[in-house]
Amino acid sequence: MKSNYYAVIMAGGVGSRFWPVSTEEYPKQFHDMLGTGESLIQKTFNRINQLIPSENILIATNKSYESLVLEQLPKINKSQVLLEPAMRNTAPCILYAALKIHKENPDAVMLVASSDHWIEDENEFLNNIKTSFDSCEKEDILMTLGIQPDSPNTGYGYIQFENEFSTIKKVKNFTEKPDLKKAKEFLASGDYLWNAGIFVWSGKSILNAFKQFLPTMFTTLNNETVYNTDSEKDFIESNYSSCENISIDFGIMEHAKNVFVLPVNFGWNDLGTWGSLYNKLPKDSNENAIVGAQTIFRESNGNMIRTQQGKKVIIQGLSDFIIVEKDDILLICPKENEQDIKQIASQVKETFGE
Repeated sequence: MKSNYYAVIMAGGVGSRFWPVSTEEYPKQFHDMLGTGESLIQKTFNRINQLIPSENILIATNKSYESLVLEQLPKINKSQVLLEPAMRNTAPCILYAALKIHKENPDAVMLVASSDHWIEDENEFLNNIKTSFDSCEKEDILMTLGIQPDSPNTGYGYIQFENEFSTIKKVKNFTEKPDLKKAKEFLASGDYLWNAGIFVWSGKSILNAFKQFLPTMFTTLNNETVYNTDSEKDFIESNYSSCENISIDFGIMEHAKNVFVLPVNFGWNDLGTWGSLYNKLPKDSNENAIVGAQTIFRESNGNMIRTQQGKKVIIQGLSDFIIVEKDDILLICPKENEQDIKQIASQVKETFGE
């Protein structure tokens, strides 16, 4: 482990497409979604902690989740939890973290990653991060990891790269979620990758980018005297909400000329929906995936079942459904309609209250 290595784990989302398990009070990153014995944020922290010292890992989250973070990650202390007083997308929280890290260590290189992604091959992931850190220590570049696509997925953004022989490729452009026709064209061309939203850069490089492309936000949060002091919390409370609500992709990555991508293949999934979770879970002989339940399936296949531990569930004649139990709620929804779950959760709130 190197003292110049830092990480920011973004853990402020609600994960409403994983309702009813994921709720505003207790979102998906704090749940053991895969039945492994660890929550998603614990898995992410432990993976990163193999390369980066625990004291150099910051957690950016909503202030409502401070106690959950500290309870689930006993290796960190309160000063490592960056509390966002308002939902402002990824750019402001990354700037906050970069200013805090740069004040502590001007030579820092930092990884920015989500708390809820699935990574199959952790050793390959860590090797890729090490390669990225080495490049960012030597050069003024902004790096992202691009996933080798295995299907024309329309749920991800895409990164086009220049087809040079070097390991790290210059980025040509970013494309938001395409339609199926475009996604098939991207796959066929061979010079597109999925945008995983995993970034690496030096503190100096990303702060220079904020100065150039989001100068108002930079001016709002740039106050060297407050970071890592008792004044930091009050300063953020007073100023963070006035920051523009914008992602790091729109705010900086799509404009900067020094953006590079490392093509990677470590078994990545963003675990954004029940269907994506289903794809990563082991299945029985009829392609049913089960977390928590004791099950009997009769003429049923392709289902995603998640219940409290040991609940006995018998399914007759049902195929390709999501069946999820949480406390006094039972959700039964066709997998093909999983994108409706966010709207279903809103309807439940309107009908039954919080």
